[in-house]
Amino acid sequence: MRWTRAAGRGLLVLLIVLTGYVTSGVQERQTGADGRGPLTLATAGDLTGYLGPLLEGWNRTHPGERVTLVELPDSADETYAQMVTDLRGGRGRFDVLNIDVNWTSEFAAAGWIRPLERERFPLGTFLPPVVDTATYDGRLYAVPYVTNAGLLLYRKDVLDKEGLPPPRTWAELERYAKTVAPKYGLDGYAGQFLPYEGLTVNAAEAVYSAGGTILGDEGARVTVDSAAAREGLGFLVRGVREGWIPREALAYKEEESKRAFQDGRLLFLRNWPYAYVAASAEGSKVAGRVGAVPLPGPQGPGTSVLGGSNLAVSAQARHPDSAARLIAYLTGERVQRQVLTEGALPPVRADLYEDPALIREFPYLPTLRTSVLAAAPRPKSPRYDQVSLAVQAVVHDAMTGRQTPEAAVRRLARELDAVAH
Repeated sequence: MRWTRAAGRGLLVLLIVLTGYVTSGVQERQTGADGRGPLTLATAGDLTGYLGPLLEGWNRTHPGERVTLVELPDSADETYAQMVTDLRGGRGRFDVLNIDVNWTSEFAAAGWIRPLERERFPLGTFLPPVVDTATYDGRLYAVPYVTNAGLLLYRKDVLDKEGLPPPRTWAELERYAKTVAPKYGLDGYAGQFLPYEGLTVNAAEAVYSAGGTILGDEGARVTVDSAAAREGLGFLVRGVREGWIPREALAYKEEESKRAFQDGRLLFLRNWPYAYVAASAEGSKVAGRVGAVPLPGPQGPGTSVLGGSNLAVSAQARHPDSAARLIAYLTGERVQRQVLTEGALPPVRADLYEDPALIREFPYLPTLRTSVLAAAPRPKSPRYDQVSLAVQAVVHDAMTGRQTPEAAVRRLARELDAVAH
């Protein structure tokens, strides 16, 4: 009996081992020893619901590489926090990450995302500036997916009545905001001036438009202490002090500023193209009376900061080849067209901005193309979150009158130097 039980135990062990080998072989065939297999794609909340159908197109034609969409919160800060928690912990929940363009450097420097082979992606078909948002230390770490640039929205009906063209310089914008806006019961100009990421964007645009920079050498060198930075910050500070930027704008994010313009309370607004679409839609109080031009600068057109998102492959990705193939699919011409027409998001492919049918449907495309081509990335740094917090705090203190532009720029240089070192 002992021998029989021992033999039975041995046979059971043998069966388990053999079953393990068979199962392992099946799993290897299913997941693919060549780096192919099912994927998860993590993104901030899809407000228009366009992404699910796009991914269904991939799933129909790639049954062995099906992608599951994981929607994180709408808030960029919350999405960032959840992604970073997963990446730091090495949990590997996400294979492909749809990341804000200003996260690329940080994620790459931390080793959370994989470097990519340039030749696998249609980079030559993209608007050139967007590619720079996807690189760090000379290597490609992500692929541009959607782009964005700030525009100056204006009340076309008001300027037409005054016989005025839209402003091309800060001086013209200031003059119209101080003299024309009050005649029509309007506030002059607003952007996104609450101390959050939007204020970093607005401040960087002012500095860039004046010919300055904030950081150099991938964040290793602080360059903000310059006459250009003082001029750019002075433009914003002067607006609040003189009243052509309303004080309530110091609490505006994208939505609050859009609503102020859409409700007919502003002559000029700096915002992303989605605000133009909303202000022009049925139900808006200014529908049919809105124009859009590139942001002005001291002597002519200014410089926008690039917005949008990039697609990256997690360092923990289970199937990196499939992840790269999915990214190439999502940045192809057909899908990029759908990103615009179904998601109302600005695509990265240059030819779509010259398509007559798309321009009829989205008349701001030529203006947006001009803005993107002249745009620049936010300051690159492996500690971007700390850089942005410093910019927000210092610029908000200056705009609320706690510091002069000169003192604020000196303080910002010191704080950024501490971050860099």
